[in-house]
Order: sequence, then structure tokens, then C-alpha cells
Amino acid sequence: MMVENEVIEIGSARKEDAAEIASLIMEAMDYDCCQNFAGEGHTLEDFHRMMTSLVAMDDSQYSYSNTLVAWVDGQLAGCLVGYDGKDLRRLRKRFIEQAAEYLDRDFSDMDGETGAGEYYLDSLCVKSAFRKRGLATRLIREAIRLHGSQPVGLLVDHTHPWAERLYRALGFEFVNETSWGGHAMNHLQYPVK
Repeated sequence: MMVENEVIEIGSARKEDAAEIASLIMEAMDYDCCQNFAGEGHTLEDFHRMMTSLVAMDDSQYSYSNTLVAWVDGQLAGCLVGYDGKDLRRLRKRFIEQAAEYLDRDFSDMDGETGAGEYYLDSLCVKSAFRKRGLATRLIREAIRLHGSQPVGLLVDHTHPWAERLYRALGFEFVNETSWGGHAMNHLQYPVK
């Protein structure tokens, strides 16, 4: 529901918003998943510190430089993290390094959720106070506008049918079933138009 006279802007993220963006990425990932990554003896706060460091970097998959944000009346209201799938392994090196440093965990054998041949939408989240205003749609459309010279892909958890309905309404098509992080997922792509 749009609020009359509110100003909505979609644009590039800023490094100084790393902690806020990290919180949104964690919400998109699901807190149980984040705790699973953090492991025994570490907290969600530890994971948040790690994610904040990754967002503040120039060369991580969660980098602010890979992030579009939605601003509503000057407030950061949502974000969308995406990157070229062919770059995942290179970008994930930072996650592996930071997980070893912050969490004493080794994720070097983690499966990739994307690969060459698609621009991958990794994480999408809109703050609860700003939902139902079309911000997720605007973020996705901007990513497609910027990177739609190749298919734009994403994974959607089977437990999030409302998200899959949004993606399909925007033109995403089913590619295959897969799993990631122990969750059953559908791989969807927005084809090149």
C-alpha cells in the first residue's frame, strides 16, 4: 500500500549502510539458516558481524557494490543482492575467509547456487514496515533492466509460495527443482526478452 507523497528511490547501495544491509540479507536467508552457518558456540550477532564485513567489501558476493537498495523518504527500506553467476566462486572466497575468521568454520566445499549463464539474484528483503508497497517488484525490475542481457535467475524456497507467485507474476519461469542449504528450492529464471 503506497503512502501518499512518499518518495521512493531505487539505486546503488552505500558502504556505510553495510550493517543495515547485512541485517536484511540475514532476514532473507532466514535466521535458522544463519544460525546453522554460525554453528555451535556462535550467535546470530557473530554472524551479523561477519555479514557486515562482507557487505563492506568490494569483492564479496554480498558486497554493497552488488546491491541495489530501495529508499523511502530517505530511509533504507529494502535491498536486492545480485551478481553474474560466473563470478560466484571468485566472490565466495571472501565468505569462506570470513567464516574461518569469525566463526571458525570451513565452507570451502559449499555447493554453488548459480553458475555461468545467468545474473543471479541472491538475496531480496524489504523491511516489514515498508512491505506491500511494490518495493520488491521495483528492485527486481531494476535488476532485470540493468542485467537482463542474460537470463536473470534465483532460487525460491518451497516454503515461500508467496515469493514464487511474485516472481512468476513478474515473468520468471521454472527451470528445475534443486536444493540449497538443506532446503528444497525451485530455480526460476527471467528469460532474455
